[in-house]
Amino acid sequence: VQLVESGGGLVQPGGSLRLSCAASGMIFSFHAMGWYRQAPGKQRELVASIIKGGRTNYADSVKGRFTISGDTAKRTVYLEMNSLKPEDTAVYYCNGKVDLLEYWGQGTQVAVSS
Repeated sequence: VQLVESGGGLVQPGGSLRLSCAASGMIFSFHAMGWYRQAPGKQRELVASIIKGGRTNYADSVKGRFTISGDTAKRTVYLEMNSLKPEDTAVYYCNGKVDLLEYWGQGTQVAVSS
């Protein structure tokens, strides 16, 4: 199973980006998908997640600015990021969970700087 992210880049503070993630390989569907991020010198942290049925969860630091969407059955997940701040700079990773298994994408860099 491969998760492939796209959509990262450099953006000015206050700007927007949209990340996409699609899975391929021998898996029918996930029961949860999400986005994590890791900034230099920091631990990887959950940004947002969506579970089968559509319920979402957000880190407090991104509530009201980021929106996760997607379809765990179709194995796709998106992250709309608005009002970006320099502290949002990190490598963003797509994650998919099914049963006791967990899959990760290779990561996409998001840099917020003027």
